[in-house]
Amino acid sequence: MTPSHSKVFLNTLDKIRKIIQDDQLGVGDKIPSERELADRLSVGRSSVREALRALELLGIIETRRGEGTYIKDVRENDLIPLLGTFILQDTKAKKDLLEMNDLLEKNALLLLLKKRPLQELSHLKKDIHKVDRNTIMSKLLMLTDNYLLYRIWSVLNQYVQALLPSSPAINDQIMEKLIDCLIKQDEQGLYDAYEHLSLKNWKNK
Repeated sequence: MTPSHSKVFLNTLDKIRKIIQDDQLGVGDKIPSERELADRLSVGRSSVREALRALELLGIIETRRGEGTYIKDVRENDLIPLLGTFILQDTKAKKDLLEMNDLLEKNALLLLLKKRPLQELSHLKKDIHKVDRNTIMSKLLMLTDNYLLYRIWSVLNQYVQALLPSSPAINDQIMEKLIDCLIKQDEQGLYDAYEHLSLKNWKNK
């Protein structure tokens, strides 16, 4: 791909992203046809076709024969774990990934300290023994009611799952302590509990 071709390709991708945003399309929604996109973007259909093919390869959209093209849920993307096996080759990348995961989870917990969704936290505490660490953290992230934070963590977490052989076993008492600290607004106790749940520490064991 020549520099000029690459520029057109990236520009077309960005414009398609903007159309999806402007039309407020979400997961499961149908995007405009190849012809309509070409007209709206004032580019050739071959450029649109190439951009759509790239988006489909990335698992962002899917084409259903005879129906059209739809936006996929990024959580169903099988490409992310595959990319992770290439991206996470060196030790520094792995360390950075787990460090970023810790930062996102700790900030989510700080948000929960302020919002204190007491009823939801009490229900979650009762289910601790039924689920793994990843499921619990996912539910806690959702309780922050910060969609962007949750989405960033969800994507990053797929790389984490590619790095770790399995979801680490957790001590129910430690997780209960963490949730109790959220309910009681005990920030120091919360940090102490989280240190035992940090994936960075688990990886080093």
